[in-house]
Amino acid sequence: MIVTPVCPNRADRTEWSGSGFSKHPSIILVDSVSMDVTVCICTHNRPSYLRDCLEGLRRQTAGPDHFSILVVDSASHRDEAAQIALLVAAIPNARMVRVERPGVSLARNVGAAATDTDYIAYIDDDAVPEPDWIERILHVIREGRPALIGGRILPLWEAPLPAWWPASLRGSLSIIEAEGRGEYRGSGLPKDLEPYGANMVVHLPALRAVGGFVESSGRVGDMLLSDEEVQLAWRLQAAGYSARYDSRIVVQHQIQAARLTPSWLLSRLYWQGVSTVLTRRRLGLSLEVWRELPRRLAVAAVLAPAGLVSRHSPWLLACRWRLAYAAGFVRAALGPKRPA
Repeated sequence: MIVTPVCPNRADRTEWSGSGFSKHPSIILVDSVSMDVTVCICTHNRPSYLRDCLEGLRRQTAGPDHFSILVVDSASHRDEAAQIALLVAAIPNARMVRVERPGVSLARNVGAAATDTDYIAYIDDDAVPEPDWIERILHVIREGRPALIGGRILPLWEAPLPAWWPASLRGSLSIIEAEGRGEYRGSGLPKDLEPYGANMVVHLPALRAVGGFVESSGRVGDMLLSDEEVQLAWRLQAAGYSARYDSRIVVQHQIQAARLTPSWLLSRLYWQGVSTVLTRRRLGLSLEVWRELPRRLAVAAVLAPAGLVSRHSPWLLACRWRLAYAAGFVRAALGPKRPA
């Protein structure tokens, strides 16, 4: 495996990001070979999860001549980065890039910049693809060549889901269990169905045409920002591209036991409130934010006493997660605007 550093003054090695094309001189690239689709796994300090994901890719019914694997190491610590490099080196059709600044949207953009296939299939490092995952992806691409394809994400529990967990919030764990296929926001699918980057395929020319992922969106450290995939899908649709869901494309998502706590859920819902405001503004829907703000202020005021309960307790959780979401929404709506 030949590793070549990116020379920042080489015009033929220009990287691009959600804010347009830019240089990323800290990235290490590995020579690539043209394939039908590139699988991109963005990872940060989680070699054990990455090992399971790579093992799932080893078991694909489509042979390695039909896909390549690109692992984007998103600023992992030295020991974990060394383990990640060893895992990648053991797979003939895998290569690796490293980014010194963390952030999932940045990592996805870097992965796209380092890819020369028409399609890139994003999968989270804690997801395990079904054996026919690549085969199904290629079949769906041949059917109509949509710009974005979201797939089904089924849970693989590290611990049982607690009885107190609200059934309506299973999706906050990046679970998509709906069956069917069709255009997102169309009449044939549930109206609240949205794509998740744990299982999402994107046509690279279309991705570049709309500017890639917005790098100020998505997870960075302890900030559980989300909706970067939703922003991309709706921007693609607004530009005239097709963004489709197809439940035949399936991955198993390892649901970490550490996330099955009241404190994690409350944090997740708070940042979802923030993300909702940012997404609407980025899609030119600021008026919707101002229309909803009075309701969120009222919810925050009425439910404020529930905020006195310990974050580690499941007591009054139905009130407290609504309070957390409202607090995030209000903060984002009235606070300093984040960069677009």
